[in-house]
Amino acid sequence: MGSPAHVAVLSWSFWKNRLGLDPAILGRKIMVEDVPATVIGVAPPEFFGTQVGWTEDIFVPLVGWTEDIFVPLAMEPLIHRKSYTSNAGYKWLQLIGRMKPGVSMEQVHAEMNVLFRRTLEIEAADRHEATVPDWSIDVAPAGAGLSRLRDQFSKPLLVLMAIVGLLLLIACANVAGMLLARGAARRREMALRISLGAGRFRLVRQLLTESLLLSAVAAALGVLLAYAGSDSLVRIMATGRFPVELSVRPDARVLLFTAAVALLTGVLFGLVPAVRALPLRDSGRGGETRTRRLFGKSLIVAQVAFSVVLLTAAGMFVRNLASLENRDLGINRDRVLMVALDPSHSGYQDDELSRDFERLLARLEELPGVRSASICWMPPIAGGGSDGTASVEGSNVHPYVYKNWVAPRYFETVGMPLVAGRDFNFQDRVGSPLAVIINQTMARVGFGAANPLGRHVTFDGDDHRYEIIGVVGDAKYLEIREATPATAYRATFQQTRPASQFVIRTAVPPVQIVPAVRREVRDLLKTVLIGKVTTLAEHIDASIVQERLIAMLSSLFGALGSLLAAIGLYGLLAYTVARRTNEIGIRMAIGAQRIDVVRMVLREALLMVMAGLAIGIPFSMGAERLAAGAVPDLRAGDALTVAFGVAAMLAVGLLAAYVPARRAAHVDPMEALRYE
Repeated sequence: MGSPAHVAVLSWSFWKNRLGLDPAILGRKIMVEDVPATVIGVAPPEFFGTQVGWTEDIFVPLVGWTEDIFVPLAMEPLIHRKSYTSNAGYKWLQLIGRMKPGVSMEQVHAEMNVLFRRTLEIEAADRHEATVPDWSIDVAPAGAGLSRLRDQFSKPLLVLMAIVGLLLLIACANVAGMLLARGAARRREMALRISLGAGRFRLVRQLLTESLLLSAVAAALGVLLAYAGSDSLVRIMATGRFPVELSVRPDARVLLFTAAVALLTGVLFGLVPAVRALPLRDSGRGGETRTRRLFGKSLIVAQVAFSVVLLTAAGMFVRNLASLENRDLGINRDRVLMVALDPSHSGYQDDELSRDFERLLARLEELPGVRSASICWMPPIAGGGSDGTASVEGSNVHPYVYKNWVAPRYFETVGMPLVAGRDFNFQDRVGSPLAVIINQTMARVGFGAANPLGRHVTFDGDDHRYEIIGVVGDAKYLEIREATPATAYRATFQQTRPASQFVIRTAVPPVQIVPAVRREVRDLLKTVLIGKVTTLAEHIDASIVQERLIAMLSSLFGALGSLLAAIGLYGLLAYTVARRTNEIGIRMAIGAQRIDVVRMVLREALLMVMAGLAIGIPFSMGAERLAAGAVPDLRAGDALTVAFGVAAMLAVGLLAAYVPARRAAHVDPMEALRYE
């Protein structure tokens, strides 16, 4: 079947979608980026790679390594003509190994980090650097996979689980209140059954069975919604900057957990109403004990308190999202089109590619609706990039910097102001003096109050001297949330092979010029592939998909919690009005006005809502602090967010009380006096 260096394992989705589940694929050769490889297997459907959330179509073994260690084919040395395993600079590789018997994960972690630290020290000494990067190796069980999604979503999802738990408690309290009201209405029936010889245990068992049946039906509906909604959740997560492939549909463990929760809640929140439905004696004209009334009201108070916590949490997440969306990034994201080109297998020589890229820029700027066009290696807020140390000539300062390669007019195109010096021009090309433009943070860190223009810097210990020709304003580099790092921009046409991410500022909506841009690329660069085409605004929005997802879900849960609390309050007040119809008729017969009856019902509702608020506000403030510790950028102690939760719950409470109050006000005194 050929050399081990020329074999490949296909993913299930690739085999299914591209090859139609062809069973004869094994042993056949496929061409991947002009490299022949023999198919030796297909991964199982549930295997998406060693990184949870990433998806790969084809896996190949690293040259010189055993087949236990895989990387995506795009990184395979035969394709890029370089060995990633023989260069210590490639620290992004993720390795898989099998531990010896008796060796713990902690031992492996400690030993690997000792070796890694030595490597970092040797590299720092070779570059004559005084500081050693504070990096470490993460070791995790391969069965769980290594996942950027786990780092990104684990803590926020814990917060969402707590929110869902509160929503479950609200729903349980709501159902318990309804069962309590229903049980009170059936007390005569229960008294009759007891008088006919039915045992109390049998009646409790019957009522508890009804409660469990409700829980079972609700759990079944919940599982169906989970099946329907899980794929939608992954699709929302996949709108971020990186592809996401996950199987989050409920499995046997989820079903067992759901069944256990349904059973537990059915028993806990059905038992008390079932017991209280049994009368101590046959009741005549309808009174209910003070204990029963207090218990029903306490359920409403609890629902209001939990709802305030949910609304406060939702307000926190929404305000956090709004803060990120409106954060000053140091760029102008509006009306900027991004077009990624892939010339890696186009057959272009380096000098030809630079020449045609320059020609393409000129063509793009001539298009109607285009103000400027440029190229960069890494667009703003890309989530990744190149970093290292810079050495200021004539100084012992070695600032840690992020680096980018850009073409002329890049800063104008993305809206970064030129503070001092000049921009790159097309004379800054291979063979000309090396030039670099730095941001204000690097100027401050590397040069203090001194003028950096005309000074020289080197990067990562090499001998290439770059003259600082300009200073630009600070702009975010990796993430919206981060502080602006020291950043150095180098001329991409001074590279052997230029960068290939085109950015285009338009005077019209960017989508209008996409066909013309594609036409120009295909006309001039026939063998260059066109990759992702998007706007800078969409690209930046994709970087906060986590915050958007959490804000959306927490708002949904907060609204559901408030709705449930409103239903519970409405149900209790409607039941109370119905039970007190006789009393209301007497009040109106002796002179009470309709407005007095409305006030009486609203006062009862407000007392319950205010009691719930009094309990919920301290819990909301505590929940704020817990959430702020779990989710970056969340601010605890935001009085406006708590005020929003309180105001929303007051409004919901008044709306829920309005219909029962109005109904009570329209009671006919004569009919009420005959009411039993």
